[in-house]
Amino acid sequence: MPGNFLTALLTSFVGTLGFAVLLHTPRHAWIPGSCIGAVGYTLYWALMAWAGLPETAAIFIGSLAASLMAQYAARRLKMIATIFGTLAIIAFVPGLGLYRCMSLLAQGNTSSGLQMGIAAMANIVMITFGLGMGSFLMRIFFAARAEKKRGCA
Repeated sequence: MPGNFLTALLTSFVGTLGFAVLLHTPRHAWIPGSCIGAVGYTLYWALMAWAGLPETAAIFIGSLAASLMAQYAARRLKMIATIFGTLAIIAFVPGLGLYRCMSLLAQGNTSSGLQMGIAAMANIVMITFGLGMGSFLMRIFFAARAEKKRGCA
């Protein structure tokens, strides 16, 4: 995990930007999507480093916040939400945890490998819950907003 706030912010921004280019997202989505990914990951990092939250709770809150920002950006920029949702969570993916799980299992260290795998899978579930809940909450928000506009007109 990065050593300080600025490192977490910059590395997650650059990593998300790299994936935005790699995934051939529209160019005008690169910077907003990378900012969303960076803010979400930095929130996750800060919740673990400064607030002392467990990793699963911090990753849920971070991915929820990133999902809310992604849904809002998609509507403001009139683009599909999948673009920003993907970029929002790319920094959260526990690639190293999954790699270590496979490495430990291949070396015959079944107990540690399973423990590492379960932790990685728990993080994946929390990312999914955060992304889904953010999408659901923004859908409710914008539906209520549209209903309010129709009622006033």
